Amino acid sequence: MSVETLTIQGISRPVSRIALGTWAIGGWMWGGSDESKAIATIRSAVERGINLIDTAPVYGFGNSEEIVGKALEGIRDKAVIATKVALDWNDDGPFRNATPARIRQEIEDSLRRLKTDHIDLYQVHWPDPLTPIDETARELEKLRQEGKVLALGVSNFSPEQMDAFRDVAPLAAVQPPYNLFERDIEKDVLSYAKDHGLAVLAYGALCRGLLAGKMSPSTRFDGDDLRKVDPKFQSPRFEQYLAAVAALEDYARARHDKTVLALAIRWILDKGPTIALWGARKPEQIEGVDEAFGWSLSQEELDEIDKILTRHVTDPVGPEFMAPPTRKG
Repeated sequence: MSVETLTIQGISRPVSRIALGTWAIGGWMWGGSDESKAIATIRSAVERGINLIDTAPVYGFGNSEEIVGKALEGIRDKAVIATKVALDWNDDGPFRNATPARIRQEIEDSLRRLKTDHIDLYQVHWPDPLTPIDETARELEKLRQEGKVLALGVSNFSPEQMDAFRDVAPLAAVQPPYNLFERDIEKDVLSYAKDHGLAVLAYGALCRGLLAGKMSPSTRFDGDDLRKVDPKFQSPRFEQYLAAVAALEDYARARHDKTVLALAIRWILDKGPTIALWGARKPEQIEGVDEAFGWSLSQEELDEIDKILTRHVTDPVGPEFMAPPTRKG
């Protein structure tokens, strides 16, 4: 398979334009985790040329990072590890905490879990309104100078917040939600990234599995699965999104003989300096990854896709429900 790549400032090796997203591998909010399948999934991704592995401490409260560390034992040199910082948690769940003290604690915990001496891309998971951005950026720049991280990124930041970060430290990447159904970054973040040479790691590329093309109106979610509270998966919106997916599937087959999943990933890759995060926790869930490479969508096709979305999704909703709370001051 010929994997498309791009360069992230500060990371010497080319990075695959599809990254393996490991939120679900952590188990929390996804109905649990199967460690052996998760390890096999990560190793299979690396074997296929998907060298960027994106994780975070809060994914399973350390579990995802630990699984990534186990999976990459012996093959660390083949992988680019992206993890995150600045979410704390207690019995009530996660909350934002980007203080220098929290950053110092998290970097050591992440290095230990991941069984590595450095993080390739270290990203602020969410902005913390109780901590000045320059304080956060300054501490992260110290970590970069110490060699504990190679490149710095932010997630869920606005252009103004990224400006404040860049006043203090070099910024290499931004990770926002971005997929066919969730496109707020087209208002400002995407153009900002293009203007400032930032890689865009698009999380939710398959919109919590909607764009995998495997769901039906009878699909149900169990346990702590976040889709039980995601507005997109509640009637009548769920039916609207499923109708859009079905129409997109027909279009992808007719135009390119591709699946809707491949179309959804290709759409992201054609939008800029983008990397699509492909969430998977079973090896078979990444078998179609090569279908997204080696072709592109014309402007006419992009316009037709927009028409399909407008026709079927009459009550769209974003991913705002996922935002964690601010800590108590």
